[in-house]
Amino acid sequence: MRLWGGVDVTLVERETAFVSCPLSNLVLGGYRTLGELTRGYEGLAAAGVKLVRGNAVAIDPDKRVVRLADGSQLPWDRLIVAPGIDFDTAVTPGLQAALDAGIVTHAWKAGPQTLALRRQLEALPDGGVVAMTIPRAPFRCPPGPYERAAVIASYLKLAKPRAKLLVLDANAEIQSKKALFERAFNEHYKGIVEYRPNAELREVDGRLARFDFEDVRADVLNVIPTQRASTLAHEAGLVTVNKRWVGVDWLTLQSQAQPGVHVLGDATFSAPLMPKSGHMANQHAKVAAAAVIQLLRGEPVNPAPLVMNTCYSYLSATHAVHVASVHPYDAAEKTFKAVPASVGVSKDWNTAEALYAQSWAENIWSDALAL
Repeated sequence: MRLWGGVDVTLVERETAFVSCPLSNLVLGGYRTLGELTRGYEGLAAAGVKLVRGNAVAIDPDKRVVRLADGSQLPWDRLIVAPGIDFDTAVTPGLQAALDAGIVTHAWKAGPQTLALRRQLEALPDGGVVAMTIPRAPFRCPPGPYERAAVIASYLKLAKPRAKLLVLDANAEIQSKKALFERAFNEHYKGIVEYRPNAELREVDGRLARFDFEDVRADVLNVIPTQRASTLAHEAGLVTVNKRWVGVDWLTLQSQAQPGVHVLGDATFSAPLMPKSGHMANQHAKVAAAAVIQLLRGEPVNPAPLVMNTCYSYLSATHAVHVASVHPYDAAEKTFKAVPASVGVSKDWNTAEALYAQSWAENIWSDALAL
């Protein structure tokens, strides 16, 4: 945006460095380190973006200011927020206590939790049981849980061949790349992975997970919690859909509830067939940036934006698959809609796609961070 429009841009970021969620599942298998997924913000500073280290805790749309945790305030003419997700752990009794105690991990935000789950997997006895639970959709990165299952299974196959992985999914079926993940579980990881659909987690008691028809005790319990737009989005009055998600005008990504505030990424209520993916969040940012520049100039915004998605999933250290789609804006329905013919999925896992996946990650990091 700074490069496109010559406007003054301030980035408020609470972390000292960017740690990528895409590819972080590979850390669980010992195939990457978090350091390899970490990038700095120096490129943005060099591009003329003012960097403010801080945590945004409140938005005042009337006064057009953002308040930070240290009490300072930043004024704005247009505000773009990527508030992300928070976990709704209250819907699962015992979960928050188990997470706080370090007994259970979620590892759904790359960082310390990722490393904690990796240590638990390394300490798992051969012949032990790993259980991971998947919440009802929607959640961040639809193929992410199933990629995680495949990567963990690949590690177990090599390092702890007598161990088992139970994948307990609240959904009726695998939510993305279904045939590819089914093939991976049933062929490549047969005897290691057991996938159970319609298994919604009801309670956590230490490493005991309770479901409607069974209790599962595991040596390692990885719970991916139910998700919603972040607390910041809720407290700013941005959440308008199902008390969980932010409704936006897809032509500009402007909040339906708060004029002048544009919302990106996982916190939004998705358009039809639009995944909560890193690539799509990047596309949101470009639509919003272009619209904000036009609005600041008092000029019409692009009436026909087009976004696309590409998502790679590793099924082992050296094999990956992908899904891709194109989503033009539909003016009649005022939303983005996927072109059916544009949806493409890999035929099978292969080594070439693992190389493409790494290149995709490097390119999107460079694009987002001006590296």
